Amino acid sequence: MKAARTFRQRLRSYYLMFTAGFAGFLVSLAVLEQEGMSRIWIGYLFMFSTIVLYATIGVISRTSNVLEYYVAGRRVPAVFNGMATAADWISAASFISLAGGLYLRGFDGLAYIMGWTGGYCLVALLIAPYLRKFSQYTIPDFLAERYGGAANPEGGGNVVRLLAVAATIIVSFTYVVAQIYAVGLIASRFTGVDFSVGIFLGLASILVCSFLGGMRGITWTQVAQYIIIVVAFLIPAVWLSAKHSDNPIPQLAYGKLLPKLSAREAVLQADPREAEVRAIFRQRADDYEQRLQGLPASWEAGRLEVQHKLDKVKHRNASLLEIRSAERALIAYPKSAEEAERVWSEARTQALTRSEPITPHATPYPGDPASSDIKRNNFLALVFCLMLGTAALPHILMRSYTTPNVHEARTSVFWTLFFILLIYLTIPALAVLVKYDIYSALVGIDYHHLPNWVSYWANVDKLTPLFSISDINHDGIVQLAEITIDADVLVLATPEIAGLPYVISGLVAAGGLAAALSTADGLLLAISNALSHDVYYKTVDRSASTQKRVTISKLLLLGVAFVAAYTASQKPGDILSLVGAAFSLAASTLFPALVLGVFWKRCTTQGAVAGMLTGFGVCVYYMLHTNPILGGSSAAQWFHIAPISAGIFGVPAGILSMIVVSLCTPAPAPATIALVDYIRAPEQ
Repeated sequence: MKAARTFRQRLRSYYLMFTAGFAGFLVSLAVLEQEGMSRIWIGYLFMFSTIVLYATIGVISRTSNVLEYYVAGRRVPAVFNGMATAADWISAASFISLAGGLYLRGFDGLAYIMGWTGGYCLVALLIAPYLRKFSQYTIPDFLAERYGGAANPEGGGNVVRLLAVAATIIVSFTYVVAQIYAVGLIASRFTGVDFSVGIFLGLASILVCSFLGGMRGITWTQVAQYIIIVVAFLIPAVWLSAKHSDNPIPQLAYGKLLPKLSAREAVLQADPREAEVRAIFRQRADDYEQRLQGLPASWEAGRLEVQHKLDKVKHRNASLLEIRSAERALIAYPKSAEEAERVWSEARTQALTRSEPITPHATPYPGDPASSDIKRNNFLALVFCLMLGTAALPHILMRSYTTPNVHEARTSVFWTLFFILLIYLTIPALAVLVKYDIYSALVGIDYHHLPNWVSYWANVDKLTPLFSISDINHDGIVQLAEITIDADVLVLATPEIAGLPYVISGLVAAGGLAAALSTADGLLLAISNALSHDVYYKTVDRSASTQKRVTISKLLLLGVAFVAAYTASQKPGDILSLVGAAFSLAASTLFPALVLGVFWKRCTTQGAVAGMLTGFGVCVYYMLHTNPILGGSSAAQWFHIAPISAGIFGVPAGILSMIVVSLCTPAPAPATIALVDYIRAPEQ
């Protein structure tokens, strides 16, 4: 007991010194900026200083001990485990994309806040304490023992284990790709390196922490990362709050600013120049529709027209700029009628979106009764999938194994919720604050007086611009419909939008990087541990030494990390979409088996196998057949539910299959029932 108290005191001292040192680092950079240090060097210092810091913690925490590598020695105090879990949870989607999603979607974006927060309440009530009492290393470990284990000599537990491993890999890999994508986005913006190079720079930090120290290295790194995350997120929010409402508390400024934002939206909606721009986009959408209707002849005619324009400018000896422009148009033109159909369909959808009237930020489910019902149903479906997906994410549930006892596991969940809410209660306020700033300070100004941050963000990725403003109606004035902003850049650009010193931009980038790296660390470790412990050790070589098991886990982690980095470099989709898919898959495949495994003794091995396969199959089938990116069609949707919420069908299908098959097969062995009784019994 005394040793544990001394350990906690030592940890507090270390992290207090770290916080003081980080504050000194910020002040020093602010002074250097005032003395004339260039922005690029501030970006370099922030990026590389934090990466070196995380790598140093990883080196100090290196271990080959199985207990330390897999579960940090089961000695992480509740408060620190809460901070580490919060950092593990506050991913790039939360830090970078969520406020941007609320900016673009208004009320509908609150589904993410409600779903993720509610999901962690389910973790606390339904799963976390029981996992800690079980005292194993991985989630497949728990499921294998619950649905067979030693009580099932036919090997049913191994079937469940392998299915759980497959689910862990698929869910975690989808999620980790989104985190590594965010690393590339941040690195390319703040160091000027290529997007793909930025991905592999961030990967170096991920690997040093998780490769050398496993869960021990990741845990102590994540505590440091949480401190950076919370400071980086709150400073711009507090600044904007004081700027627009004379109140430094964003949550209080939120309510005061919403009526002002609504009034500004009404003014813009009535602006004839705004209507003119939206009418132009409507005409563009109609033009693309005509081209799509005329395929393949329209593609051939368009190709000949672009070629003719190039020949014409060359024939009349036009300027080099005009010739290059015509050449780029020919290169960018679709290479086939099939490609033209895809490109023109996307362009038509974008034009239609930008032609729609302004949606009031605070209005829930806007539109006619039919469309309003569809939006409400999708809102509720997304909340459902995010809640249940949260309660089944392997990398989050793994943290239940790291506390000293069950009581600490419960307390840890409380602290996790507290640390998460510091960010989550600020996100909706930040979205409104930034939206009001852009609507009032950027919309309506002359194009010759655009702020410098616009050009900075317009040049981050020239293939798919993250921020752009185009004078559509050629009046020289910025209209709202002429602004295109990607949800993934809003938080990163907030300090510049607010007029803060560039050192705060570097701080926010460091916070975003910390959020992405902390989650990526946990996800990669979940994958490698599942492969090394559950596949290699539990099913291939039960006699493997502890040193060999840890070495294999490290090698697998290295391989998975590079595959994920390569996948992220292909830019497979926006961060929120990737993360949403991971939650639906986790909810459909793992949630029924976890919860019924704890609360229903009659659930059998055969039922678990049937439920996991059915839930996963229904979820993937729905995604493939309704997501245009995956080759599906929105016309194939059931009850107009978006593919991101495929878990709304997968979860009931999985639960129903588990119940039916369990009731049709022999009851579990007495040893299995005794195990359920043990993990559900109140701790003494």
